[in-house]
Amino acid sequence: MEVIPAGAAVRSARVSWAAAGIAAAVLAADQVSKSLVLALHPAEGNGFVAVRLMRNTGASDSFAAGYPVLVTLFAIAVTATATVFALRARGRATVLCLAAVIGGAAGNLSDRLVRAPGLGRGAVVDWIHLAGRGGSMDVADLAIQLGVLGALVTLFTAERAGRTRQAGQPASLPGDGP
Repeated sequence: MEVIPAGAAVRSARVSWAAAGIAAAVLAADQVSKSLVLALHPAEGNGFVAVRLMRNTGASDSFAAGYPVLVTLFAIAVTATATVFALRARGRATVLCLAAVIGGAAGNLSDRLVRAPGLGRGAVVDWIHLAGRGGSMDVADLAIQLGVLGALVTLFTAERAGRTRQAGQPASLPGDGP
């Protein structure tokens, strides 16, 4: 049985560059989409997916909207925690999913740091509204949610495969390993 050191996937130059690229692409897509929505002032739609511009000083679904500095500190903690987990993750798929979380967290954090009303109190520009859901979200929120879900799935499948290996049956997962 091969022992894979913690962080082996991240030490691979290809995985490191791919993770950095994913995080940067998510950050760029988030900021560009927000700039376009703000510049175009689109009319609100009523379909399953609609554009509804909101400025959110709170966390997801405007939770803690009255405490923007606290939410900014929490966003910094989420970004740092996702980065630490990505650096320690062994599976490539887990690292790449966490890169999406890092990019999304950085996108929303940048809004909080540079948008009005000021440093650490800025409002996140949310603009994607799904029918049946209370608030709006943005590309960063989607990347965070899908990245966390993907990371959990890869970690769960890796643990399940580890139990199978311990029982003496061969198991392999695409995306795991150095």
